Amino acid sequence: MRAVIFDLWNTLAEWPDDVWAEVRRRFAGRLGLTPEEFDRRWYGEITEVREMGSLADALAHFDASADVVADLVALRRSVTQQALTPVPGALETISELRRRGLSTGLITVCTDDVPALWQATPFHGLFDAEVFSCTVGLRKPDPRIYELACDRLGVEAHDALFVGDGANDELAGAERVGMTAVLLERAGEDLTWHGLRIRALPELLALV
Repeated sequence: MRAVIFDLWNTLAEWPDDVWAEVRRRFAGRLGLTPEEFDRRWYGEITEVREMGSLADALAHFDASADVVADLVALRRSVTQQALTPVPGALETISELRRRGLSTGLITVCTDDVPALWQATPFHGLFDAEVFSCTVGLRKPDPRIYELACDRLGVEAHDALFVGDGANDELAGAERVGMTAVLLERAGEDLTWHGLRIRALPELLALV
C-alpha cells in the first residue's frame, strides 16, 4: 500500500447525533415546519444540494429569508465546529502512517461548513489530499470521488486503502474502483461487511 484514505464522520470524528437532533428542531421552528416535515425534506429533497454544494443554497429551498438562512448556517456551523474533534487514536494513527512514508487522504460527504472550518481543526495539515463532497460536487459511492482522491495523491486505486464506518455504501464503492476497504466498527452497530475490519484506528497500523 502507498496511501490510506479516510472517511471523516464517525471514523475520524464523531457526529453529535443528540446535539444535532435538538438543533434540527430549532431549524424546523425557524422555518415554520414540524420537525417531521423538516427531517423529510432535509434528508430527502435537499440532500444532494447540501452535500454537493452550498448549505445556504440548500436552505433557500425552504423559502426562508436571507436573515433566517444566515442564522441557520451559523447554527449548523456551531454544531460542526464542536464535532470536528478527533476520536482517540486518530491523530496518532495518521501521524504514524505518514512517518512510515504512506500518503494520507480524506474523502468526506459533508456540508460546506466543514471545509470552511477545516484550517482551525486539529486535522489541518495531516492529509496530502482532501476531498469534500460539497466542494467537488461528488458524493460517495460515486467512483469518481475515489478516483479524484487517488489522482490527487498520485497513486493507483489498487495501491490505496480506504477506511470508514460504512455509511453511504462507501466501502463497496471503494472496492469497486479497486481500493482495499476497511470497516471501522462502531459500538452498537452490526454492519454486514465481509472484508477487512478494525475496532479502533490504531489497529490499522497492522494492516499496512
